[in-house]
Amino acid sequence: MAGETLPLFLRLMADPLRWRLACELAAGDRRVRELVAAVGQPQNLVSYHLRQLRDAGLVTARRSSSDGRDTYYHLDLGQCAQELAATGDALKAAAPTGKRVLFVCTGNSGRSPMAEALLRHRTGAHVMSAGSHPKPLHPSAIKALKPYGIKIDHQPTHLDDVRRNRFDLVISLCDRVREVLPTFAGRPRLAHWSIPDPARDPDPVTAFQRTAEELDGRIRLLEV
Repeated sequence: MAGETLPLFLRLMADPLRWRLACELAAGDRRVRELVAAVGQPQNLVSYHLRQLRDAGLVTARRSSSDGRDTYYHLDLGQCAQELAATGDALKAAAPTGKRVLFVCTGNSGRSPMAEALLRHRTGAHVMSAGSHPKPLHPSAIKALKPYGIKIDHQPTHLDDVRRNRFDLVISLCDRVREVLPTFAGRPRLAHWSIPDPARDPDPVTAFQRTAEELDGRIRLLEV
């Protein structure tokens, strides 16, 4: 099940001392005694954590060409970047997925039709939107999507009109509508994005622009 096992990078860097050692090594190669002085911890403890980082392939060791009794430790930033990217991939794998998507909010006049239009524009997926109390499309929603090259052609739809449709994923965008979602045919996966209603903002034009940016950022991570 996704999320049961912490990615390697998180497991290693969750320890404060290992993180401090990594930060010291990011600045340049160090000998053990230099790391001991920098972090103020006993040598045996520092050596233990260095071994953990070496075993994970994040740190390498090389004998000093000046004094063969010394060893310099080096942080492989490239490998760290790969492990950090793998951590991001693990989070993305836990994100909602679905081929048939429904976005819902209260009015189906701003957030949900914008999300519908953005997802369709990005992926061409089968996507719809609906609301518990539908009303006409807000003019600022139309303006907010113009920079994305999207022209909304939307008719408000009531939740009751789509509840029997088959969806893989239903995403609620409104805290209120989340509490009144009906039971959908096929029992799709449910996800919730708590996004404020831009129509209630004193500056709706700017608020709708912010909402479009947030929706687009979230939609880019959907697997459809």
